[in-house]
Amino acid sequence: MSATGNTEIAASDWLTLPDLVEVLDESLGRVRRLIDEHYLVGSKRSGVFAVPAVFIVDGHPLPSLRGTVIALQDAGFSDDELIDWLLGEDDTLGRSPIAALLAGHKSEVRRLARTLA
Repeated sequence: MSATGNTEIAASDWLTLPDLVEVLDESLGRVRRLIDEHYLVGSKRSGVFAVPAVFIVDGHPLPSLRGTVIALQDAGFSDDELIDWLLGEDDTLGRSPIAALLAGHKSEVRRLARTLA
């Protein structure tokens, strides 16, 4: 199947809720809705909830992220597990799933995500 590489990214590569309010130029309530509606996904890794910065492109959530997150949740992944999978290297893709999404290969990533159930 897939081999997950080192998924540890620097603290500066994670955005807290106040960071997201600033980067997205949205209210805290709107940022929370983006998370609740799966446009963004985060984790409480260092005692503070944060979202990987790579999930934000040009001041907006990566458009292909939401459907991918939902596919992974449908496969039984927790938020922590799906973040690790998105950020980790995948042998099938030859890169991390998030790198594939950023390159516009959402169908390939989602097809793989559906096989993980």
